[in-house]
Amino acid sequence: MNTRTANGGDAITGAALLHKPERQKARWRIQLWKSRYIYLFVLPGTLYFIVYKYIPLLGSVIAFQEYNPFQGFLNSPWVGWQHFARIFDSPEVIRVLWNTLTLSFLQIAFAFPVPILLALMLNEVRHDWFKKIVQSVIYLPHFLSWVIVISIATFFLKSEGFVNKALFAMFGWEAIPFLQIPWLFQPLLVLEVVWKEAGWGTIVFLAALAGVNPELYEAALVDGASRMRRIWHITLPAIRSTIVILLILRLGNVLDSGFEQIFLMLNPFVEEVGNVLDTYVFFKGIEQADFSFATAVGLFKSVIGFILIVAANRLAKRFGEEGIY
Repeated sequence: MNTRTANGGDAITGAALLHKPERQKARWRIQLWKSRYIYLFVLPGTLYFIVYKYIPLLGSVIAFQEYNPFQGFLNSPWVGWQHFARIFDSPEVIRVLWNTLTLSFLQIAFAFPVPILLALMLNEVRHDWFKKIVQSVIYLPHFLSWVIVISIATFFLKSEGFVNKALFAMFGWEAIPFLQIPWLFQPLLVLEVVWKEAGWGTIVFLAALAGVNPELYEAALVDGASRMRRIWHITLPAIRSTIVILLILRLGNVLDSGFEQIFLMLNPFVEEVGNVLDTYVFFKGIEQADFSFATAVGLFKSVIGFILIVAANRLAKRFGEEGIY
């Protein structure tokens, strides 16, 4: 009796296991059909990343080849790590890398905190109409292309520009070639980034501040806390995790200084301090047709960015923050 029951139980269990994959597939199809509009909504973004981000990764193979466009990926001779060795043997690459790091850390030190300060100041504004006007004004530059921004900067700062004419009219000074002074080049880039992107960056921090319970401010006010105390003990802790996440993401792009802005600002007088990895890869890969070496430099930049993101994320978690994963 027990044997027959056991055998029958084994048969039922086997049948259940046999049909379990079919049941899972059926549930998956039902769930897919129920959420079909959501998947259709996500499809364009997914295709964008597949076509423009993942498929081009296959081209990274030419960093390990002496690539010849006429021979293609399959027939170009392999050279291993030869092009990566050139990165560390070339004084020009070291100089370009130093320029890139200097500019990136200048942006982190001076451009990154500006949206935080703007968000803190806007959060203290009590007149909604004035707050909306200020937000609209500081958001607008974000929608201008770098071509327009550089054109505006050139109009003001060129030798015959508005600033030089004003200085001559007021003080009788001779024209100052602001755009051709090497030590002014990187500060000008940082100022342009601040003017263009600082207002847009406040959106994230204002969204984080919108979730702060107003009763906390009321309780602190009753306890006699000053405005600076309320900002330090309530406002800043509310956006601390957001600041950490954005800083981690920014560190991942520390070798990505922004090609378009720098390319439009470069001229022979400032090339020594203004040439960064992005423009260097363009000059090597497009103008000099050194495709393999340019790809090796770009791949090296991506790997360093990935390592920085992982390290910064682990460091943030060690200090009790959430991180990005």
